[in-house]
Amino acid sequence: MIPINDNIHIRHRPIINYWLIGINIAIFLWEIQLELGDKLAEFIFSWGIIPAQITGAITSAFVNPAAWIVVCWRLICLPLGMFLHGSFSQILGNLLFLWVFGKTLENILGHKRYLGFYLLSGILTGIIQILAEPSLTVPLIGANGAIASILGAYVMKFPQAKIDSILPLIFVYIPVELPAFVYLFWWFIQQFFYGIGSLNIPPVGVNQFSIAYWAQAGGLLIGAVFMRFQRR
Repeated sequence: MIPINDNIHIRHRPIINYWLIGINIAIFLWEIQLELGDKLAEFIFSWGIIPAQITGAITSAFVNPAAWIVVCWRLICLPLGMFLHGSFSQILGNLLFLWVFGKTLENILGHKRYLGFYLLSGILTGIIQILAEPSLTVPLIGANGAIASILGAYVMKFPQAKIDSILPLIFVYIPVELPAFVYLFWWFIQQFFYGIGSLNIPPVGVNQFSIAYWAQAGGLLIGAVFMRFQRR
């Protein structure tokens, strides 16, 4: 299922959404350039979320106060890692969901609050990933957690919204209209396909699959709770 648009009329241009999409695309193109120069792995391991490095730095900091500098530097990866992606399918899926569901949320939240929600959701889901597997040495990257939060907030606010979608059937594309909550389930299913078109990031790749699911579930809950309080 490919979401195309929703039936919610927006009154303001989703400027922040445009910028988020543009920045993600620009950084991914940069990743491709780094891959061609065999520098991508070093870049990802420097700026991706690596739970073992963060928890190790925090543990060391209680013994050596100077290690707090390393902790602060590694924590910068929480917001920066959101803008890195490990495959063509991952960035295409994330940006497609961001376009369809994010623009409507920006319209009701306003530009500044929407940007804050997006960044905070990504940081919180990153923390969930660290807590879920503190000894993991595989980099975790992507906006999956933030997009899951957007989806959770959207369905909480517009449970009856209809999403214009396309169902690819071999070489035939069938247009359909689906309830927004259907995409709660589809979001988890499509995670199986995020390895398609993977960039070459040796030696162990990125995004351990089981940990990614914790981030998705946490993101959906964060978005739903956030929108619940917005309604009061």
